[in-house]
Amino acid sequence: MNKLIVITGGTKGIGRAIAQKFAQAGFDVATCGRSTSDLTVFKSDLEQVGVKAFAIAADMRDPAQVKSFCDQVLALKRPVDVLVNNAGCFVPGSVLDEPAGTLESMIETNLYSAYYTTRGIISAMKGQSGHIFNMCSIASIKAYPNGGSYAISKFALLGFSRVLREELKPAGIRVTAILPGATKTASWAGTDLPDSRFMKPEDVAEAVFSAWSLSPHSVVEELLIRPQLGDI
Repeated sequence: MNKLIVITGGTKGIGRAIAQKFAQAGFDVATCGRSTSDLTVFKSDLEQVGVKAFAIAADMRDPAQVKSFCDQVLALKRPVDVLVNNAGCFVPGSVLDEPAGTLESMIETNLYSAYYTTRGIISAMKGQSGHIFNMCSIASIKAYPNGGSYAISKFALLGFSRVLREELKPAGIRVTAILPGATKTASWAGTDLPDSRFMKPEDVAEAVFSAWSLSPHSVVEELLIRPQLGDI
């Protein structure tokens, strides 16, 4: 039986690139998203590689839908070899004048989704050498103007990753925080910056796969990747 990777928000951007990379290596893939059409395309594309794809509708801002997604993954009755907490969103703004509710929305999407997904999936990982990746950001370690609540949520996600790393050491489950710089995804739609200023999602996926490929004796705790020309 193929190994199974679970990726939240895997229909676009970095999440999709990771899904494709692991599918090419023979992993079956389970993901979630809010768009039914995107999920349908995702399932069709991944299964053309010759693996099974499970595409589940869920809004990861909603704890009830997170639980439903996790329950459907557990219902597969298969061990989860890799979990990628990738669901997230970016809204620029200043802490002092961003719209009310922005912080709550960023925390729900970028932090709580990872927290509750991990708690919901972990029973399918314990007892084996699994690997959890949390999609942090350069914003997890570097504050910048107009970062606002996004940076706050990503700082918190890095803290969650570090705590999880300590808690799961005895279980043999590796935990890696991914800290990518500017990557050409939908978050940068409309920018007039050249592609040369951005990383490719496929590069992040390659780095994630390489981190997973290490022997169980080693773990990349934090994977920091920047564009060659530096931060934007």
